Amino acid sequence: MIAQKLLSVCPLAVTALLILARAVCESLSLPAPTIPQILAATKVSRSTAYEMLAVLVELLPTLLPKRGRPPKEPPAPEPHSATLTRTVLAYVMRHPGCVHHSDVRQHYSDGFRHRVLDLRTEHAALDVEAFAAAVEVPLGTLKDWLREPPPPTPVAATEPGAPPRPQTEGPQMQSVLDAWARWQGGFVAFCEHVGGELRVPFGRDLIARILEVHGVRLRGRRQGRRPDEVALRGAFRTYFPGAQWVGDGMQLPVTIDASRFTFNLELDVDAHTAAFTGASVRLEEDAAAVIEAFADGVATTAQAPLALLLDNRPSNHTPEVERALGDTIRIRATVERPQNKAHVEGAFGLFSQRLPDLVLDTRGGAQALAADLVRLVVKVWARTTNHRPRADRAGRSRVELYSDQPSDDQIEQARQALRQTAERQELARRTLQARRRPVVLALLDRHFARLGLLAPERHVRIAIAGYPLYAIIDGIAIFDGKRLAKTLPEGADARYLLGIVRNVATEVEGEHIALRLLQLRLEARDQMLTSLVAARKIVCAETNAAVVADCVDRALGTQSPLERNFWIGSLADVLRARDQAQRQQLFLVATRRIEATFAISPRERHAAVRQLADRLIPLA
Repeated sequence: MIAQKLLSVCPLAVTALLILARAVCESLSLPAPTIPQILAATKVSRSTAYEMLAVLVELLPTLLPKRGRPPKEPPAPEPHSATLTRTVLAYVMRHPGCVHHSDVRQHYSDGFRHRVLDLRTEHAALDVEAFAAAVEVPLGTLKDWLREPPPPTPVAATEPGAPPRPQTEGPQMQSVLDAWARWQGGFVAFCEHVGGELRVPFGRDLIARILEVHGVRLRGRRQGRRPDEVALRGAFRTYFPGAQWVGDGMQLPVTIDASRFTFNLELDVDAHTAAFTGASVRLEEDAAAVIEAFADGVATTAQAPLALLLDNRPSNHTPEVERALGDTIRIRATVERPQNKAHVEGAFGLFSQRLPDLVLDTRGGAQALAADLVRLVVKVWARTTNHRPRADRAGRSRVELYSDQPSDDQIEQARQALRQTAERQELARRTLQARRRPVVLALLDRHFARLGLLAPERHVRIAIAGYPLYAIIDGIAIFDGKRLAKTLPEGADARYLLGIVRNVATEVEGEHIALRLLQLRLEARDQMLTSLVAARKIVCAETNAAVVADCVDRALGTQSPLERNFWIGSLADVLRARDQAQRQQLFLVATRRIEATFAISPRERHAAVRQLADRLIPLA
């Protein structure tokens, strides 16, 4: 029907369309009529048909729709947009530096973010795109400010040290301090402002020191090594050759034809000289391996040591081992601290670097041959290393160092000190054993199995069980949340969970200490808390949403944990007095304002959100 109408109305257009379709069919190797056949059927001249074909070729591309979604129309100007723009402009004029534009991005001060969030609360009915255009903030940035705050992540804190007071004095320093008191932008922009606008020739480091010495800006410092790691470096006490040996086992694979065997290499190392004293090669790491390595060391050195340090593996502390050691003091290694056995661990590392793949091709006596091969390799390696000069010991070898003879007083002093060390470790082990709580351990067993955490000897589980229940629950929740969000560090295991629980317990302990201190000082009614209570009466007398912003600003605007806990507790009291719907809305307003305060670190912001939630809905 359509073809008949086209032919009766405009045969010329039909002819051009058929010629164009014929070219398409030829390109796709499809059958098509010839040009004379088309012209004869439509009764149209050739020249006229090709003129229409040229018009049709130009017209067809214009009929194709564009790919993708149609462009969104810009939002119509709202009646309040001009008022919002003037409000933001007035704030910027009153607070120089609150918005700073660099070549890459814009920087905003905490006060500017707070003002924008307050305006958004007042104009919640306004479309977010129109609101972003009115306040001149990119839509993506504004959505980031309005997004729900992330869950808190415990991070270890370091105490900043006091820098030396700069020697610069005079009007230029006062100009810097006066400008900083009115500055609302970032520190880098402020340094540019000092040099470019104030003409003060101070460098960035000097400006930072001036502000920090006068207590108006504290510089953040990167977290370094844990203090205990630095303090314990080199803290392993040694006495003289033969005073103390360190023993441990290492698995050695051997392949004979298509069969793979695994042996245990038990090695004893002298703690003072790092000499390899005794070794044993057996199928398993058991009490017999400890006894055989100890006996080999005694045969090599001609005398037993005063003490032997072994890890907490049950097979290392059997009655058979106790009898074999005789007068030698048996010491347990410190739990969860591998560096306590650094001497033997370092020996194993060196051995692993030098040991080739033990692969033999034989047909009879495979297991015995493999054991003899490992025993030979270990002895050759140990004897060669023992006689190699050491650069850190003035060119003396381990054998020469081990030949030094101690005096009787040194032997007795070392024996007393080692016995005390053994008693302390045994007391610590019994104390840790007494802290086991069956209910908590059962809870940890269930969650360890669910999270796939491997801890066959349960040392980590026992250590975690020694912390309060709230820290264990919070730690498991944080670990599980990071696992679901795929933000766990690679290789995170049960020890990572132990670190989280330890950090939570430490942080909550600090919060309780600060809260208790606040309660005691409130009872004393001294001058400082009297002023805080008076300020709280004035702030909390308001009934509008401004009381939330005021409490947040006062809590985060101080470096005192006491004052911060006071104002967070006051804010929780204000929210608790509202109904459920209004309480939830004001809680989100408060958390957004906290997370938009970049003057404090992310750890402090997350901790403030969590403290507010704990005070608002306590779990214990």
